[in-house]
Amino acid sequence: MSQVSTEHQEQIRKVLQASPLMPVITIQNPDHALPLCRALVEGGVRVLEITLRTEHGLEAIQSVRAALPEAIVGAGTVTSRRQYRQVESAGAQFAITPGVTEDILDFAMTANVPLLPGVATASDLMLAYSRGYRYFKFFPAEVAGGTRALKALNGPFPDVMFCPTGGIAQDTASGYLQESNVLTVGGSWLTPAESVARQDWAAITEIARTSLEALARA
Repeated sequence: MSQVSTEHQEQIRKVLQASPLMPVITIQNPDHALPLCRALVEGGVRVLEITLRTEHGLEAIQSVRAALPEAIVGAGTVTSRRQYRQVESAGAQFAITPGVTEDILDFAMTANVPLLPGVATASDLMLAYSRGYRYFKFFPAEVAGGTRALKALNGPFPDVMFCPTGGIAQDTASGYLQESNVLTVGGSWLTPAESVARQDWAAITEIARTSLEALARA
């Protein structure tokens, strides 16, 4: 069985270590993409997951990559080979899937950008682990057992590290980061829909800044 390259794993490790927070960004209006991401970066959050949950995701990745070279821009909600190729073409620096299939795990090995596979169970994890993957998105984190599940998974998989995402809030993020197998935490609380709709970019910057400050004090 083929194995994911150590280069890809090293790239993902560096992405996850670059920031304790990774906002999960869903673009409803393409005009909001750049100011929203700029506001997050100004607040100190420089690793961005732009999802493909809307038709604006690919365009947003492309524009943010061009305008904010200091940011590390990844693509989330990648569910097929076709989408993987599209996010590569758009300039994404990493790809994230909500779950795992043999097809996408194998395709990612030959892709130009590294994969952070999404897992919810030990069985999901074992499928990717057998191919050499050691860094994972734990999704949906709260529904799948939260920090208790991460503690349990640390026993049989002590060399695996996670980015938990899904249902995590500002006041629960620090609890996840205290787990020894968590490198960063993903969440949508950094981009509240009402602030984005009002184009209140200063509020987004403040949420990012205060979230990072709270983690530093924890």
